[in-house]
Amino acid sequence: MTYSTILFDLDGTLTDPFEGITRSIQHALDKMDAPVPDAKELHWCIGPPLWDSFEVLLNTSHRPELDRAVAHYRERYTVQGLFENTLIDGIPQALLSLRDAGLDLHVCTSKPHAYAGKIVEHFELTPHFGKVYGSELSGERSAKTELIAHILEEEGLKASETVMIGDRKHDLIGANANGVAAIGVLWGYGSREELEAEGPILVAEKPQDILSLLQSK
Repeated sequence: MTYSTILFDLDGTLTDPFEGITRSIQHALDKMDAPVPDAKELHWCIGPPLWDSFEVLLNTSHRPELDRAVAHYRERYTVQGLFENTLIDGIPQALLSLRDAGLDLHVCTSKPHAYAGKIVEHFELTPHFGKVYGSELSGERSAKTELIAHILEEEGLKASETVMIGDRKHDLIGANANGVAAIGVLWGYGSREELEAEGPILVAEKPQDILSLLQSK
């Protein structure tokens, strides 16, 4: 195995945040006097930066309007939605096996690191990770391309020895832009077609597949 470090996406990869995110988006749209879709119609919002999702939902690129929607979202999310979340089956065991194999692990999420750290701690995953990296509350580094570049620099990592694991195309696009290998996972919110279109080195069907797939490379 030629890799030494793995970057893990959070939403849809380590945990399933569907309830908390969709309910908080619905809250924001209601506050903005915008149409409020059913939760099942908002599954595509899990993964991309919030500003990108609201740009589509509100049909505007006007930053002050998007900032207002994000502020309304956070009114609910920071109080209630943060922990309307479930741990993906098999994740703790998969993380432990990867660490036992000598790999360093970090979280790499578009979610603000202030929230992401609380979620990782809530699910008792903190011991598995060196650091939880996320965006700033302003939206800075919410794009995976920018965030992965930041992590490589901060940690002094070689791109050729680093893997990004995520459930959406945004994770893989960010990895590819930085010369980092990518693994797509099928237990989250991206389809096999979405993931394979970005040329991952592997696609994992369940968490316990990750180590064996990496060892086969």
